[in-house]
Amino acid sequence: MKRGLAAALCSLALATIVRAGAAPQNPPPPPPQSTPAPTPAAARDSDEGIPIQNDVVLRACGECHDVDAKSRMSRISYRRTTPEGWQETIRRMVTLNKAQIDPADARVIVKYLADNLGLAPEEAKPGAFESERRLIDYTYTANSDTAGICSSCHSMGRVLLQRRSGQDWDLLVAMHRGWYPLVDGQVFRRFGPPNTQPGPDGRPPDNRHPMDKALAHLKGAFPLKTPEWSGWSATMRRPRIEGTWALSGYEVSEGPITGRVVIAAGATPDEFTTTTTFTYTKSGRSVSRAGRAVIYTGFQWRGRTTVGGDDTTSLREVMFVDRGWQSITGRWFAGSYDELGIDVTLTRVNRDPVISGFDRKGIRRGAGAQTIRVFGENLPAGVTTADVDLGPGVTITRASLASPTEMSLVVDVAATAPLGPRDLSLSGSVTRSAVAIFEKIDYIKVTPGWGMARVGGVMYPKMIARFDAVAFSHGADGKPGTPDDIDLGPVDATWSLAEYTATFDDDDVKFVGEIDSARGVFTPAVDGPNPKRSGNRNNVGDVWVVASYRPEGGEPMRARAHLVATVPLYMRWDFFSLSQR
Repeated sequence: MKRGLAAALCSLALATIVRAGAAPQNPPPPPPQSTPAPTPAAARDSDEGIPIQNDVVLRACGECHDVDAKSRMSRISYRRTTPEGWQETIRRMVTLNKAQIDPADARVIVKYLADNLGLAPEEAKPGAFESERRLIDYTYTANSDTAGICSSCHSMGRVLLQRRSGQDWDLLVAMHRGWYPLVDGQVFRRFGPPNTQPGPDGRPPDNRHPMDKALAHLKGAFPLKTPEWSGWSATMRRPRIEGTWALSGYEVSEGPITGRVVIAAGATPDEFTTTTTFTYTKSGRSVSRAGRAVIYTGFQWRGRTTVGGDDTTSLREVMFVDRGWQSITGRWFAGSYDELGIDVTLTRVNRDPVISGFDRKGIRRGAGAQTIRVFGENLPAGVTTADVDLGPGVTITRASLASPTEMSLVVDVAATAPLGPRDLSLSGSVTRSAVAIFEKIDYIKVTPGWGMARVGGVMYPKMIARFDAVAFSHGADGKPGTPDDIDLGPVDATWSLAEYTATFDDDDVKFVGEIDSARGVFTPAVDGPNPKRSGNRNNVGDVWVVASYRPEGGEPMRARAHLVATVPLYMRWDFFSLSQR
């Protein structure tokens, strides 16, 4: 017996990753005066759902989801989303609706749906931070009603990575009301007397309920059928990415990394194996990793690597393959709350030199014999000073190859050299903004400017927070906080905590945790309650993270960031790996 009503109310999936990103700014069509009633199956033709032509999907999902004469399945055919979005759909069907799906079948279903009912690169990019598990601050500006309603319970990132038919957006509201009965009183409905004041444009006030206004925006901004998806689905193919790739990246508290990734064909056309080696340029520590990945929708890389097969060293990889198959960008992450991560860029290695990084971001004006270490692939074996150029005012006095992947440059910078970033030309290959010329370090800044940690260690895992102290020069205008300020990269600061006074007699700094004085890594205290605190409170609170630094020949500098140590996330979903087969 078909369970159409249950499917209508329960089979909706939203990505569970809570982060944020940019959004389409196209104005929505004129809104309806009220939420339309769900359209019966016989009238679905106007929405032109996407046919399902996979036997595993039809068999596993067909018990609850109706299939019409055009092979369109109720709910499923009227939505597009990321691999994580479809994966979470399956998890919810199993946990809430008791669907019986074999793990191997689940992977087939996710792959098929992500490939055929996925997102185009232009649609997925604005919400990439959701899939990459980034903790960032974000405000959705396209529509205030939508932002206020959706972000009251989860981030707007879930919305950015969805495309639905008009009817399915209506059913999404029905699902929310079915599963979360308090939602009307919390955000969906407007209470109190209606507004009588005209708007800034003189038009009468819009007194529809907030959800009705949000629905009108969602249907216009995130429709099922888009030119982006029509264009991408017509040209989508298996990416040809086998070969050697230069790796450049950055990890907070650890600094830049450079290395190499070798990608080889896997067991299936969209599966690949990887061998990765990289070095932290600051400490010199080298790492070797191996793993595999699956490409979804022709561009969405989902992988997993380990060191020596040890699962405790596992890193998950979420990256985007560019249309020309020349670069791959994204994030590798781990940790109980995915807070540990590396921002990475892979550049295909062909015949030309590829620069993947430098050991410094700035060279001082008026100083001689400054050494710059350059890392990359295909570095010219017989490099000479004539092969290297950093622009006017910079003289290359020596160039030598330390290894096939490392080159050393010794430079003199004239006292009159213009300040600011310089491109590096190496044997005709140009690296933009390779290093910058600066006068002196004028100030430091703690990045990120705010952080969040979660106490744990007894009942729940801890979520740590990491910070960098970044040096800046005022630039040519001599003023701080202007566009020409020069980022000189992280410096070795001394770290401490200070009280962020939020209440009378605040004492959070004594209980929330500790920070590594040399690395800027904050480790929260255990969960609580703590009998040593007044009121037997948990070890939560607000503190300042303070970086202290004294540049050579300069005055001491300080900078700080706000850190909140909060409670564990009591309800969490743990994904099975999208890279496993």
